[in-house]
Amino acid sequence: MSKVVALVHTSMDGVMARPAWTTPIRNDEHAKYRHGQLLSSRALLLGRHTYDGLSKAWPTMEDGEIMNSIPKYVASTTLRHAEWNASVIKGDVAEEVAKLKGEPGQDLLVYGSGTLVTYLIRHDLVDELKLFVQPVVVGSGKRLFPDGVDTTTWTLAGIAAFSTGTVVLDYRPAGTAA
Repeated sequence: MSKVVALVHTSMDGVMARPAWTTPIRNDEHAKYRHGQLLSSRALLLGRHTYDGLSKAWPTMEDGEIMNSIPKYVASTTLRHAEWNASVIKGDVAEEVAKLKGEPGQDLLVYGSGTLVTYLIRHDLVDELKLFVQPVVVGSGKRLFPDGVDTTTWTLAGIAAFSTGTVVLDYRPAGTAA
C-alpha cells in the first residue's frame, strides 16, 4: 500500500499560489530535499494548473531525468489528454486516488496543487502533509486552506530546517503512526 505525501510551498501567512516568491530563497538544500522526496515516490499526483506549469518547464531541463520519467496522474475536469508521461484521472478523483494508494510501491507525491491537496484531505487520502514554509509574508493570494474547510487535527512528525530560514513541517493526520 502506498502513502499520499503532499509537499506544498507556503509563505508564513499561508499563501501558496504561484510561488515565484520562493525563487530567491531556494538553494541546494531545498533542491536536495525535494529530490529525495521525488526519489522516494513512484508517481506524482498533480492538479491541472501545476501540471501545466511543470510540463512546460521540466522537459527541457538538463537535470530533469527523474522528474520527466516518473509517471504522473493529473486531476482535471477539463483536460482530455496529457503529455509528459502523464495520464488524466477520469471519473471520481477520490476513488481513483484510493485505488492508486491500494497498489504496492513507493509514495504518491503531490507537488503544490492546492485545490487537489485540499480535496484529498477532505476525503482522508493524505497520509503526510509537508509544509515547506518560506520566510516571507506575501500579503495576499490563494491559501492552501480556504475559508470553510472542516477542522482537522494533525500531529507534527518532523521538522527540517534550512540555512535560508525555510522549514519543512511534516504533519500526519492525528491518530496515525509517525
